[in-house]
Amino acid sequence: MRPVLHPRLVNPPEADPAVYIPFNFQNRSLLFDLGNLEALSSREILKISHIFVSHMHMDHFYGFDRVLRLCLGRNKRIHLFGPENFLSCIEGKLSGYSWDLVGHYSHPFTIVATEIQKDCQVYQEYPCSTGFQPVGAPRIKPVDTKLLAEPSMEVIYTCLDHSNVCLAYALAERFHINIIGDELVALGLSTGPWLMEFKNALYRQADPEQEFEIAIPALNGQKIALGALAHRIARITSGQKIVYITDAVYSESNIKKMVKLAESADHLFIEAAFSEAERSLADGKKHLTAWQAGTIAGMARVRNFTLFHFSPRYGGNTRFLESEAQSAYENQMGMDRKT
Repeated sequence: MRPVLHPRLVNPPEADPAVYIPFNFQNRSLLFDLGNLEALSSREILKISHIFVSHMHMDHFYGFDRVLRLCLGRNKRIHLFGPENFLSCIEGKLSGYSWDLVGHYSHPFTIVATEIQKDCQVYQEYPCSTGFQPVGAPRIKPVDTKLLAEPSMEVIYTCLDHSNVCLAYALAERFHINIIGDELVALGLSTGPWLMEFKNALYRQADPEQEFEIAIPALNGQKIALGALAHRIARITSGQKIVYITDAVYSESNIKKMVKLAESADHLFIEAAFSEAERSLADGKKHLTAWQAGTIAGMARVRNFTLFHFSPRYGGNTRFLESEAQSAYENQMGMDRKT
């Protein structure tokens, strides 16, 4: 299986949190958290369509200004999601600048923000053309754990206890479509934009009997039914699941939520601020230790996990944190096999 999602930490694990997720063969990416984004190129940032912010501590939101500056004057809508008071934080950022020259921009740019509260979700748009003044009163939506729901994938969240509410996120493909290159050649086809249309039709569960709008030379110009084409050139496998967890106290309630969110993930990005030897410090600051992070990864039976958000107290000497987490992960996986 050739993965579509290629997640990676934007910064070294001891620096600001942010996970960048580009999509193969698409001019698109997602971002979990908004720490310092200087390590991303302008091209990479301009591919971002949705940003999911965990909470409003500075190291998780510092990169907002860079996204804003690069998107000015672009024909772009960027969607942001965050916790309670998220809209006021965005408005505070936007109100800190003068927008008297935005009338010169020929392309519109709009920020679409959703604030996730306990009992509802509050939605607002901020167009650049009006100096980022909000469009009318905020719109209230019922709580929906699916923040992004597309035919091919979804992003869900859960609320964790930190010093305030901190959001954790999971991105999951519904399924993965593998294209068989040899069969494309046999049909006289080459890769191109039509393949994305073909995949989208499968994700939408379109009628397999409908004709797919592509002429196949091997069939003398005749068209072929979607189902027949899929049977010939596609193999369906399980989709990827990427999970992002940061800034959470190791409590019974949080553990249950984290394990449920990360269950069977292909890749879990999870904070590990302190070593297990300093658990009391981690508890006081409401962060995870490396041992706790590895234990959660094992309880959720994830395939791979990456630690980040190391405390600066360790400097560059953090391999022992990774070893600690790996030992806890293997121990937990062994315990699960015995039961």
